Parts: sequence; C-alpha cells; structure tokens
Amino acid sequence: MTRPTARVLAMLELLQTGGQRTVGDLAARLGVDERTVRRYAEHLADLGIPVQAQRGRYGGYRLSPGYKLPPLMLTDDEAVAVVLGLRAAERAGLATTDHAAAASALAKVSRVLPRALGQRLDSLLSTAQFTSPVRATAPAGADTLLGLASAARARRTVLVEYTAWDGRESQRALDVYGLVFHSGRWYVTGRDHGRDDLRTFRLDRIASVTQGDGSYDVPADFDATTQVVSGIAAVRWSHEVSVVLRTTLADAGARLPPSVGRLSEHADGVLLETRAEHLDGMARMLAGLGWDFEVITPSALRDEVLALSDRLRASAARGASALAAARDPQGRDTP
Repeated sequence: MTRPTARVLAMLELLQTGGQRTVGDLAARLGVDERTVRRYAEHLADLGIPVQAQRGRYGGYRLSPGYKLPPLMLTDDEAVAVVLGLRAAERAGLATTDHAAAASALAKVSRVLPRALGQRLDSLLSTAQFTSPVRATAPAGADTLLGLASAARARRTVLVEYTAWDGRESQRALDVYGLVFHSGRWYVTGRDHGRDDLRTFRLDRIASVTQGDGSYDVPADFDATTQVVSGIAAVRWSHEVSVVLRTTLADAGARLPPSVGRLSEHADGVLLETRAEHLDGMARMLAGLGWDFEVITPSALRDEVLALSDRLRASAARGASALAAARDPQGRDTP
C-alpha cells in the first residue's frame, strides 16, 4: 500500500468515528497540510464515499448521516478490544435472550479481519484463561432492553407488562430513570406511576414495552446503580447500618463502589448508609478501610466491632509471647 493511499484510508478511519472533523485537525492527525486533506476528501468522494464538506473558517468534513461503510476497519488494538469485549460479555452474562448473539458477532468480526491478525487473535482466545466463572443469568430480550434504553434517553413514559415473583401479572406506567446490570441480571429502575414511588424491576420478567404519552425529568441526584443495589439489599438483608467514616466524600467514593451503600456528606466526615446480613462481616469491612469510624446504628454492630478488636488484640499478644519464648535470657535469638 502506497503512503498516500494509507493516509487516505487513515482519514476515512477518522471520519468513521462520527461527527465533523476540521481541516486543521485532520491535517495534524495525518501529518500533512490542509491542501492535501482537501485532495484526500476529493479522492474519497471519487470512490463513492459521501464525504460532506462544511465551508468557512471552522469548516471541515464528515460522512453523510446514516451512511454505513461495508468494510470493517480496525487497528490491532481495536480488534483486540472488540474480541475480548465480546468474550467478556459472553462470560459475564451481558447478553439478551439470544444466547448465540455474542458468539455470532465474534465469528463475523473474525471473518473480516486480515488473516494474520485473525490468527493472532485465535491464538489469544485459545490460550487465554479466565478466573471468573460463567454466571447463571436471566437474560433480557433485546427488544425490551433497547426499548427501555430509548425511553430513558428520550425521557418518555412507557407501559410495561410485568410478571411478579409470585406469578401475578400487571401493567405498569414507568418513568425509566436508568438500566443496571447487576449479578447476572438486567434491572430497570424509575418512578412507578401506580405506586407513585421509585421501583426496580427485572427485565427478564417484562413481557412487552410500549411507549406512553408522558414525559418526565430525572432527579439531579438520582443514581440508578445505588437505587437498584440498595433495593435488592433491602429485600435480602435484614440489618440497617449507618456509620460515620472519618474521611472525605471524594476518598470514600474512590474506595467504596456504589454497591456498598449510599454515601453523603456529614459534619464529622462521610455518612455510609447500607444494609447487611452478617454484622461481623460488616465490622471486618469497616476495620479494613483504615479510617476511624463511628457506628450510629445498629448497636449490635458496635458489639461486633468490639469483639473483632478483642480478637485482634489476642492475636497480637500470642505473637508477642511466641517471640519472647524464642529468645534466651540475654535477649538473643535461639539458633
């Protein structure tokens, strides 16, 4: 491939990323002058690729909206990212009810890759091992997932046909605030008009999604992940926990994922509100953070923290005793 041809294809790759690119930006990325960029654009147009030009001081080029290029053009790094992403999605359960979709997409990508790169990726997939096991999941239908996502983006109320855990069927008018993939399942959360409250629903239990007439705004401080995880915990876990962490909200947010609980500003640091099934495990988690903390509720958690402290002291004392026994009266280590 000649150098000018390679640069023309490189310009096409840049335009494939979407949006408009200025002539100056394209020239800098390709290492040519602006006159050459215009010549490359004419060459792409001669090949039948609909390149649109925007005149003016900040003018540039873009591909016509809706145009799809037949060839798949990926760099080695992009190909590795796509292939590993599809394999990870397949293993993690990030799939729709069409279980073969990820495998089929992976096969299509592999077919259009250059032979040398395809063989290298085949070697990677045949030799790579994964420590995370494949999870048993409840996949969502593609129409359900995409319909709810479209409603969330457009802020349009939807009507969903839902089957509860006990088999009861109902129709819900729902303002979709967000979609969350958690522990092998897709969830949708938002305002349920019938209950006039925030609710969370499993997508695999939704039979259909129909666009309604209403529109809405999502509260500025709403976090879909926190809502879903805390809602599930409220059903499964019996202890409500409130703890003040002696740190900043930024540091707490960096150390603790949303699944741990809700974090908010507090006069003495950060308030952590969560739920737990086993308070001894919660005590170990708090101790492992390395911050001072104060248990507000429940009182039983304070008892578990004290019990953990006693066990740690006892372990330290046993270690000191063993070390002392290994020394002679002059304080020298025995051989």
